[in-house]
Amino acid sequence: MLNPRTPARATADTALAVRLDACLPQTQCRQCGYPHCYAYAEAVVRGEADINRCTPGADVTIEALASLLGRTASTADPACGVKTERQCALIDEERCIGCRKCIDACPVDAIIGARRFMHTVMAHECSGCELCVPACPVDCIRLVTPPAGRGCTGPWHDYGADEAVRWRQRHAARAARRRDVQQPLPALAADEQRARRQAEIRAAVDRVHRRRQHGASRPGQPSAG
Repeated sequence: MLNPRTPARATADTALAVRLDACLPQTQCRQCGYPHCYAYAEAVVRGEADINRCTPGADVTIEALASLLGRTASTADPACGVKTERQCALIDEERCIGCRKCIDACPVDAIIGARRFMHTVMAHECSGCELCVPACPVDCIRLVTPPAGRGCTGPWHDYGADEAVRWRQRHAARAARRRDVQQPLPALAADEQRARRQAEIRAAVDRVHRRRQHGASRPGQPSAG
């Protein structure tokens, strides 16, 4: 039997987490108690979470996870919320103050706008996660019925398989971008920049000194005193 900490076991666990993640609708809503869908899939693999915590996926997802893991499907965990009809966020643009808090909260980058300017939701990209609603300080976001023609193209009755793939990709791109933004300047790079600035200052001072010395030594210049 493989030790759980061996590289081979870690590789097998990662592969299983990827398969479990593919069974989740990728709304990235955090109702399961984890920061994103893949984190929940990893927790299930580690035995830290049950298979019944995905509220948007509901029975469809529970049965899929049970099948992959060879378990018996269980009922949804009520602590994770109650399954409701899919919704879409809508911003009252006249009340929007441009604070950007909803943009920061959206896990799939479905909201566009700039600070101090009106924001708007791209309905075709909204996963209905609801995370933007409590983030709004002026309560200008409400949930509405999503545009017609969405969903019903995958295993879930209200989420499309193509949407799940796109939400996963958008969430991954957002996470990568935020890591880049939050990445501090490496100490070496900062030291190099500081040294470069100091060298430029010394070079400028030397040029001034040379000009002064050259002017003082030119022939025909009257001596001081």
